[in-house]
Amino acid sequence: MGDFVLSCCSTADLSASHYENRKIKTIPFHFTLDGVEYLDDGRMPIDKFYGEMAEGKITSTSQISVQEYEDYFEEFLRQGKDVLHLTLSSGITGTFNSAMIARNELASKYTERKIYIVDSLAASSGTGLLMDKLADLRDIGWSIDEIRDFAETNKLRINHWFFSTDLTYYVRGGRISKTEGFLGNMLSICPLLNVNVEGKLKLREKIRTKKRAYERIVEIMKELADDGYGYSDKCYLSMSACLEDAQQVAMLIEENFRQIKGKVLINNIGTTIGSHSGPGTVAVFFWGKERGE
Repeated sequence: MGDFVLSCCSTADLSASHYENRKIKTIPFHFTLDGVEYLDDGRMPIDKFYGEMAEGKITSTSQISVQEYEDYFEEFLRQGKDVLHLTLSSGITGTFNSAMIARNELASKYTERKIYIVDSLAASSGTGLLMDKLADLRDIGWSIDEIRDFAETNKLRINHWFFSTDLTYYVRGGRISKTEGFLGNMLSICPLLNVNVEGKLKLREKIRTKKRAYERIVEIMKELADDGYGYSDKCYLSMSACLEDAQQVAMLIEENFRQIKGKVLINNIGTTIGSHSGPGTVAVFFWGKERGE
């Protein structure tokens, strides 16, 4: 294993034990709940977080500052380690720019070290799935340069597809109108979205009923995943306070994609992404065709 650090933002939405087992470092975003600021570091129980949102408590988020990035990266540089860091998509937040500013500040001081910042163009466990692949490559002896090149070349092959059973936060975030939200909730409409080539969220379909949304995810995965129903890589799923829905989707995927690598891994959507998605979102991530517009 090379003498370098693989790192990502907390918004990769993997568990603390996963990060530890894969030797992946993380730096947290910030979120505010009911006027109190916290770090997105997993210390707030996720059930408490979504429970307070369901009660109407207001949430907001703030990205990692340049100074926080500098302090974080410098800890590794002082140890003589190179750093490769994946940020949350620049199509969603400006954290990539903050990381790059910090990187440029440190580059002149640590001229012998490599500091690579990769815009993941991904979110939640989509970033996590890419991060996990980079850890696999590190563990079989790839260099930091080879891993950086792989990430840049293949990051758009991480497909993100997700739906929500509660449109409240889509209305609040301006992705759909109040009228659409009211009618959608009344008619059990589940908006189906993905992350596009620019790393931005795009509304693709409006689906009637959760059951049809489950089925549509499987249809899309068959169309876009590497080798279709023969898909043999990992599949990650993240969800916000809707475990039963997530389990139903995971079961359908495992029934239809018999060669999948292990079980579908179900993660929680963390406090940063969850502040915007709200409860009731199920997201599926897999390797496949490069994303389009």
